[in-house]
Amino acid sequence: MLVEMELQLDQAFDQYLDHIKIERNLAPNTVESYARDLAKFRAYCADRSIHTLSAVDGTVVLEFLIALSVARLAARSQARNLVALRGMFKYLRAERMIQADPTAAVDLPRLGRKLPEVLTEEEVDRLLAAPDRATSLGLRNAAMLELLYATGLRVTELCRVRNDAVDLARGYLSTMGKGRKQRLVPVGEEALATIQDYLERARPVLDKRRSDFLFLSNRGGPLSRQGFWKLLGQLARAAGIFKEISPHTLRHSFATHLLQRGADLRAVQAMLGHVDISTTQIYTHISRRHLSEVYRRHHPRGGS
Repeated sequence: MLVEMELQLDQAFDQYLDHIKIERNLAPNTVESYARDLAKFRAYCADRSIHTLSAVDGTVVLEFLIALSVARLAARSQARNLVALRGMFKYLRAERMIQADPTAAVDLPRLGRKLPEVLTEEEVDRLLAAPDRATSLGLRNAAMLELLYATGLRVTELCRVRNDAVDLARGYLSTMGKGRKQRLVPVGEEALATIQDYLERARPVLDKRRSDFLFLSNRGGPLSRQGFWKLLGQLARAAGIFKEISPHTLRHSFATHLLQRGADLRAVQAMLGHVDISTTQIYTHISRRHLSEVYRRHHPRGGS
């Protein structure tokens, strides 16, 4: 019998399909449906030079499901793909071809749950160009939008950014997320340049109370979450974007665009602090250097 290290994925797929066709005597339509779903995973692995069973773990399976989600495959279809994979790996484990089932820790996508609205990169560009940067408030708005899309911050995090939280020289933002967990997030060159411009030309005009917060209202205090939501809707309409949009739309667009451009899932999750793109969360330590390299290589406005 083939051992796990030597068994090729193509062999595993063929053996499993033969098993459900001959030994389990499933209906031809059912076998064909399984074959179609498994072919998606087969192609996904081939594109990433994954050819052996030993190279498939829970992360690979999760990233595959996220790729289906990003491609807007319905949750029911995602669930069907995972059921097909579970069936195959259950068979392989029963046959002692693998020691652990990589699908065991991956949950089924929640049926009926819709993904948040996502902007295209072209729509993001139009939105970021909407504020009038010749005015103090317009430049503040531009800096907030640039930072939100550059980092994927939650709206509360954005509104509570401290004046000294952005390291302009090193290109990092320090923020406090849920559970009072602090994290460092890389910031792209265009966002850094806009924030620098805001600090030099606009913030001194708005800072009537010597506030510690970075983004100020016209009264000198921090801009509220509700105020930013209203502002975002106005800017979206000015940019000709009539989708239902919220600060989370930019957060989700940030993650989606990075993943679409090939960014590592672990790095994206680390940048967001806590992200549940599918139904399983992954927490992995990522070095600061790796985070910066991944960000600048894959983010549309990262400066690469």
